[in-house]
Amino acid sequence: MEFFTVREVKKVFTNGTVEEEILKGINLSLKKSEITALVGSSGSGKSTLLTIAAGLQPASDGQILFEGQELNTLNQEQIRKIRASKFGFVFQFAHLVPFLTVEEQLLLMLDVSETKFSKQEQKREVHQILDLVGMGHRKQAYPSSLSGGEKQRVAIARAIIHKPQVLFADEPTASLDSKRSIEVMSLIRDLTKTLNITTLMVTHDEDMLSFADSIVQMSDGLILQH
Repeated sequence: MEFFTVREVKKVFTNGTVEEEILKGINLSLKKSEITALVGSSGSGKSTLLTIAAGLQPASDGQILFEGQELNTLNQEQIRKIRASKFGFVFQFAHLVPFLTVEEQLLLMLDVSETKFSKQEQKREVHQILDLVGMGHRKQAYPSSLSGGEKQRVAIARAIIHKPQVLFADEPTASLDSKRSIEVMSLIRDLTKTLNITTLMVTHDEDMLSFADSIVQMSDGLILQH
């Protein structure tokens, strides 16, 4: 059984009477414990493909298969539960809640993902993950006191605290300088391997491609090479 497969996925946006085909029949398979990078010029369809694969928007046609289950046949509540329990998300900006401490950001995620941990177990998990991403010493800090790189580390910790099977990362280093970008991508690579996470990442930064196991070039809604 294939782990995660995108099969003949199409996406059409309608603007009045005009239809624009953004994705034109995409086929893609993701492998466990590997990083797949989607690259291409602006408008190539890579972010649209990522959001469809993640269940954040529906495809116009085609299938998204996750552990043998067709996500496109599920209702919104079923998809929400999979996103909350099996998927993790990292975006260009950390989007941390400004009035919550670093520790509270992760505890909130555990509540949302409906994990079965007791309150004591939740705190232990949070502290372990924060130590893993090098932020254990900042667990009582608020976002306003964190650097850009620290905020992204917290965002990554929040994305993996519930032990997702798939991590979706949309331009995770775009708001960082080159040094912080390398640190964040090194962290994502290490977590992908050590926690057996499958990562699908969109990036414009060619320097980050050395961290990927597989590079998928997109152009005009099609995959050029894989």
